[in-house]
Amino acid sequence: MDRVYIRGLEVETIIGIYDWERVTPQLLVIDLEMAWDISEAARSEDIEAALNYKSVSDRVIEHVQANHCLLIETLAEQLAALVMSEFSVPWLCLELNKPGAVPAARTVGVRIERGTLA
Repeated sequence: MDRVYIRGLEVETIIGIYDWERVTPQLLVIDLEMAWDISEAARSEDIEAALNYKSVSDRVIEHVQANHCLLIETLAEQLAALVMSEFSVPWLCLELNKPGAVPAARTVGVRIERGTLA
């Protein structure tokens, strides 16, 4: 199966468990890799046959900004379900980074895989 990816998608949102995190937007960085057969899009050069990474990015940003989760684990699960259901993606690997959360680390986060590869 082919893969379509989005790397380094930056979104500011309210996320976290501490009082200050509930009022101060923080940067999240999202990497998303999705299984998708690109052969029809390559053959036809029709965007309707492609997994439109701009549409996926726009929808992910919209969701992140509208849903102020306490945990990045919750947000990661929500995003995986959203992308798989709304874009008919059979498998994905999603990495959600929270840079600055631990001062001594460049970033912290979670990586999840959902679905099955054909």
